[in-house]
Amino acid sequence: MSIRVNDIEVPPPEDARVSLLDLLREHLHLTGTKKGCDQGACGACTVLLDGNRVLSCLTLAVQADGRAVRTIEGLAGEAGGLHVLQQAFVEQDGLQCGYCTPGQICSAIALAEELRRGDPSYVTPDIAAGPATVTRAEIRERMSGNLCRCGAHNGIVEAIEVMLAETAA
Repeated sequence: MSIRVNDIEVPPPEDARVSLLDLLREHLHLTGTKKGCDQGACGACTVLLDGNRVLSCLTLAVQADGRAVRTIEGLAGEAGGLHVLQQAFVEQDGLQCGYCTPGQICSAIALAEELRRGDPSYVTPDIAAGPATVTRAEIRERMSGNLCRCGAHNGIVEAIEVMLAETAA
């Protein structure tokens, strides 16, 4: 049994009750993933599990057995450079205190994949029409599970728009 975290195989914890968040932070010392509410309400602990966003505070580490976990630390580009979305967050002022930023970024990366697959959201006007048009309303709806108490939402949306434009080209 093992979990692949940022392309490195790690053993699952001995205690089956350990959350994925605690495995990452306390056992693997990957502290980029933040513990916000510890109840699944804020999104600060969002990571990618097999490319899909999950709230790591509500996910048991053993549920990731045999699967791939990607954290903010695992998003670096070639030669350790920033991921395109991380760079967009900097350029578009999508971070203030930065506490929610790792979860926001992981969630937005999954959002891009959802759009690519054509997954509808609550605000998608026609779910039979295929992939949703990328609008600010669509982005805001898909990011609604990630809270920012500083009020950097406009910069976050702008950074996501930049990433979507760059990855579509």
